[in-house]
Amino acid sequence: MSGPPLPVVSTLPAPSADPAAHGVVRLDSPTAEAPRSPREAAWAAARDILCVRLDSLGDVLMTTPALRALRASVSGRRLTLLTSPAGAEAGGLVPDVDEVIVYEAPWLKATAPRTDSAPELAMASLLRRRRFDAAVIFTVFSQNPLPAAFLCHLGGIPLRLGHCRENPYQLLSDWVADPEPEGGIRHEVRRQLDLVATVGARIDDERLAVRVPDLARLRVGRLLRGLGLGRAPAVRPWVVVHPGASAPSRRYPPELYAAAARRLVLELGCRLVFTGTAAEHDLVEGIRRAAGVPSRSLVGRLDLAELAALVEAAPLLVANNTGPAHLAAAVGTPVVDLYALTNPQHAPWGVASRVLSHDVPCRGCLKSVCPLGHHDCLRKVDPDAVVAAARELLAAGGYDLPAPPVRIGVAGTPAATPRWVAAAGTGRPA
Repeated sequence: MSGPPLPVVSTLPAPSADPAAHGVVRLDSPTAEAPRSPREAAWAAARDILCVRLDSLGDVLMTTPALRALRASVSGRRLTLLTSPAGAEAGGLVPDVDEVIVYEAPWLKATAPRTDSAPELAMASLLRRRRFDAAVIFTVFSQNPLPAAFLCHLGGIPLRLGHCRENPYQLLSDWVADPEPEGGIRHEVRRQLDLVATVGARIDDERLAVRVPDLARLRVGRLLRGLGLGRAPAVRPWVVVHPGASAPSRRYPPELYAAAARRLVLELGCRLVFTGTAAEHDLVEGIRRAAGVPSRSLVGRLDLAELAALVEAAPLLVANNTGPAHLAAAVGTPVVDLYALTNPQHAPWGVASRVLSHDVPCRGCLKSVCPLGHHDCLRKVDPDAVVAAARELLAAGGYDLPAPPVRIGVAGTPAATPRWVAAAGTGRPA
C-alpha cells in the first residue's frame, strides 16, 4: 500500500540577481542605509530563505511583491517556495523564486485526510538537510501560522518570521503581532509587504509579477489565430470569460453569466473566449448554451502558463474573485471582477479593474458555501453592471464601442422586464 505523498522539489530558472533590476537599493550596498535594528541586521545576513505559502494560485500571486522585496533587498539572496500542489504551478511562473518544494499541509482544508505523519517527518528532515538561513511564513489573517512555524523549527531554521495573534514564544524568532481583523483588514498584498518590511525588505515596485514562458505565448498565439482572434484593438474586442471558482460562494450565478455574455456580444460586439478547468466543462457549456450567441471555448485545454499567456494577450478578463483575476493583475490585463464579499482583502491589485458586488450584512463570512443560502452578494449584481464595467474598461483601452442602449419603460410592462432600445446612431435594431 502506498503511503502519503512525500515532498517534491523542483529547481526553476534563476531570475536576475541584480537588485537594480527591481528598483531598490541593496541593504548591503555601500550607498545603502545601514540596517536600523538588530532584527534587520540579522536578516540582512540571511542568504537562503524558505518562503512558506501553503495556499493556492491567487495567494501565491498576491505574495509576489513581498517575494520581490525579500530577494532584491540583499545581494545574492535565494528564495525557495514551500507551497501546495496548486500553488506550485503558480510558483513556477514567479520571477523571484529559485526553487519550489511541494507540500500538502494537514492543517489546510484542501489536504486529503491521511493516517500518519510520514510527510511531516520527511519534510522536517528535508528542511534540516537544506540548512535554510531563515523562513517567512505567509498567511491570511484567518490562518494560524504556528503549525508551519513548528515545522520550520523542527527543520532547524534559525530565523522564523510571521504574523501571529497569540504569543508564539520560541516558534517564531521574529513575531509580528497580527492586528487583523480587529484593527481592520488590509489587502492581502499589503499584509505581506508589511510583514517583510519588518525585517528590512522594502521595494518601490509593488506590482504582482509572473514570468510568461515564450513557448506558452507561441502556443496561445496559434490557438488565437485558429479562433480568428489577435491582440490588435482594430475592430472588435475579444474578452476572456472565466466563470468558475473553487468555492461555490465565489461563483456568479450561471444564468447571470449567460445574460451578461449575451449582452457583451450583442451590445458591445465582443468576441468571447471561455476558460476553465476540465471539471468546469459542464458549467461553461451550460452558460454558452443559455447565452445563445457565438463564443469560443478553451476549457480544459490550457495549463497555467498558457492561461497566463492568453490573459496577457486579451483586452479584458471577466471573472469571479479567483486565481485568474490575480493572474490578470500580474500581466497587466484589465479585469471585471465579480467579487463575492466572503473575503474583503483579495480585490485586483495594481491593475485597471471594476469590482462588482452587492453589499450584504453577512459580508466577511469567510465561507466557501453561502451559509444563508441566498448568495446575494453576487446574485444581486445585475448583468447591466457587468456590461457597463466592460464598456468602461474596453473604451479606456482604445476600443470604439457602440453607444449604450437607452432603457425605455413601456406602458403596461412590468419594471422587472424592461424593453431595451438602441441609442440613435448605433445602427443596431431595437
